Amino acid sequence: MTATGMNEPKRMHPHKFTLWVAMGSICMMFAGLTSAYVVRRNQANWLEFALPKIFWYSTFVIILSSITIHLSVKAFKARLMPRYRSLITITACLGLLFAALQALGYKELVDQGVHVLWQGSNPSASFLFVIAGVHVLHVLGGVIAILVIFIRAYSSKTKNYSSVPVELVAIYWHFVDILWIYLFIFFTWIG
Repeated sequence: MTATGMNEPKRMHPHKFTLWVAMGSICMMFAGLTSAYVVRRNQANWLEFALPKIFWYSTFVIILSSITIHLSVKAFKARLMPRYRSLITITACLGLLFAALQALGYKELVDQGVHVLWQGSNPSASFLFVIAGVHVLHVLGGVIAILVIFIRAYSSKTKNYSSVPVELVAIYWHFVDILWIYLFIFFTWIG
């Protein structure tokens, strides 16, 4: 091996680069949505309300799921497949639980008389529904990606030990976790 070959910089996998570009676009979208929220908040007809406590539970669940997916990547790289399978299963279940808790949070708001859409709705509740709803869609996309690697983990045909797909899903999952934490802080203290 030549000296120039040893000094070449390590290149990012093309799929990881594409994922980072996509996450940058998603950040811009949420920056625009939260900026619109701040601008609209200073106008008339804005209803102040507290987030239901169930959103705190959903925050705990998504943070826990970020820990389980991190541990699943470590298990995959160590080729501890039974541990990897169980951790990726737990992560998928926690992602679905997060989405269910979000839905229960909206139901609780409606039960309190805060309508998020259509007749009797208020812009503040509608903004919450749209912003957090778009986030839940991204979480469900992450759950689908987790289910794909989950199926691969249990497939007897697949014997590919490339960690790139698992790492991609984990990066995206950590991203939606951090994004929710930002939104939760935004709605709790700014909104």
